Amino acid sequence: MTPVIEVEHLDFSYEPGFPVVEDATFSIEPGQSGCIVGPNGGGKSTLLKLLLGLLTPDAGKIRLFGAPPAEARRQVGYMPQYHQLDPSFPVTALEVAVMGRLKPGLFPFYSRRDKETAMDALAELGISDLAGRSFADLSGGQRQRVLIARALACRPGLLLLDEPTANIDPGAEEQFYATLAQLRQRMTVLTVSHDLGFVNRETDVIICVNRKVSIHRAENFTAEAADAVYHHKMNLIHHDHACFCHCGGGHDE
Repeated sequence: MTPVIEVEHLDFSYEPGFPVVEDATFSIEPGQSGCIVGPNGGGKSTLLKLLLGLLTPDAGKIRLFGAPPAEARRQVGYMPQYHQLDPSFPVTALEVAVMGRLKPGLFPFYSRRDKETAMDALAELGISDLAGRSFADLSGGQRQRVLIARALACRPGLLLLDEPTANIDPGAEEQFYATLAQLRQRMTVLTVSHDLGFVNRETDVIICVNRKVSIHRAENFTAEAADAVYHHKMNLIHHDHACFCHCGGGHDE
């Protein structure tokens, strides 16, 4: 069976002699979901951009659904950190969601079917009542769900989420985790987080990135593995589907 994500001996640097991702090799199989973790500046966002085809590797190979990222892009939904967007831009929640149906061309045009698909995505996330609301007036948790709806509007097989719990209040987090659990039933979900407290929420594999890349089964992820990535002494406490992380001293990054 063709892997959803296949990375082999991947190298990338912004400047010669200063590798950001070095000799990365890993795969995500159909039915699996994962989380990319690592310290700030460790290369997580760079790896995500490589998977999206926004950056070109210096060496190695990336395949999504057996094809190069540029060819597989229509099968990939992407949710950026919402603070990268201007929340004051005058658009409604539906207008943000339908952007996921955008097709190549000089003059974007959305058909009635595109709008219906975007509405279906909002409904799946339980926020169809927000369709006519201004994006700027929504709470952090509501904006995150609208951006997921935008990513789902292209009907992807792979959903990439960059720091999905950033800027949402704790009360909205549990609802967000429940949404992810539902989505994982029908697609591969790959999240990016610097927070180890996010991992093991029904995650199958953990991809640790700090220039070098290592991959672990979630149930086998140890404090020693976390220490090797974060360069801090970490204590991991596993409780069912949650993983809590505590720093126990160690040295600075």
